[in-house]
Amino acid sequence: MNRENKQQLINELHEKLKNAKAVFLADFRGMSVSQATSLRNDLRKADVEYRVVKNTLLEMASKGTDKESLSPHYAGPTAIAFSYDDPVAAAKVLAKAAKEQQATFKLKAAVLTGKPITVSEIQALADLPSREVLIAKLLGTMNAPIANFVGTLAAVPGSFVRVLEAIRAQKQGN
Repeated sequence: MNRENKQQLINELHEKLKNAKAVFLADFRGMSVSQATSLRNDLRKADVEYRVVKNTLLEMASKGTDKESLSPHYAGPTAIAFSYDDPVAAAKVLAKAAKEQQATFKLKAAVLTGKPITVSEIQALADLPSREVLIAKLLGTMNAPIANFVGTLAAVPGSFVRVLEAIRAQKQGN
């Protein structure tokens, strides 16, 4: 790779690092081709970009971004995953791969919206429900008081009608 190509790659990586909501680093020593392909497919389904990059290029590209705090982890074989939309989905796929392939795939660190996070925090992020589930729970919580109020309002006329029916039945009985 010549100097011009390297600079182009550094610029491309710099833009990706700036635009990503979350960036995850992993060590992939000993992964088989089928394992790597499966991981790439799972990440692609989650809209996550996954690349293997030289540490020196990654270090140069991260300068001036909020992902610069990852530089102590640029050692050994480094794979990087860029999440532009849903960091939880990326964390789920990567944590699952780390759990299933403990001997060959290890998470190193990550940065989520500018804040460095550890491997245990990545696991905690992966354990969160999906965005859709969280939104549904929030909407259900917001809807509950309204539904209860409507139920209360509907019960008042119903009770009134039952009282009138009881009075009518009592008068017919006398």
